[in-house]
Amino acid sequence: MREVTYPIRGACQCGGVTYSLLAPPKMVVACHCRECQKLSTSAFSITAMVDAENLVFEGVMSDWSRPADSGNTSAAKFCPTCGNRIYHYDPTQPNAIKLKPSNLEDTRIIEPTLHVWTSEKQAWYQIPEGVKQFEKQFEKQP
Repeated sequence: MREVTYPIRGACQCGGVTYSLLAPPKMVVACHCRECQKLSTSAFSITAMVDAENLVFEGVMSDWSRPADSGNTSAAKFCPTCGNRIYHYDPTQPNAIKLKPSNLEDTRIIEPTLHVWTSEKQAWYQIPEGVKQFEKQFEKQP
């Protein structure tokens, strides 16, 4: 596989929202919680953890939010025309972007290095050997 070159362009399904990812994500996480299963209409949702300074967005996005199990708010930005999710964030930490990377032009960065909420994982899905996993949410170590 050839090396990934940045920036990588991304866009929603209709092209109304576009963006450039300027640097590699800090990590790529697969979340198996029921809410992410609903979001992705699949067994899990993939998120690339990115600093806001490494993203440039163009186009109008709409907002949506819900309470998270942690007590925080899980907010999202999405295209108001096609409904495609672009990213999630915690309003108390707006610089920590949880990018939905499946809409990137080059998707080779979408190899999860961490699986969370495996307590709600679909039984038929097997996490690759050697990949870190947590039964609930990943908590940064001090």
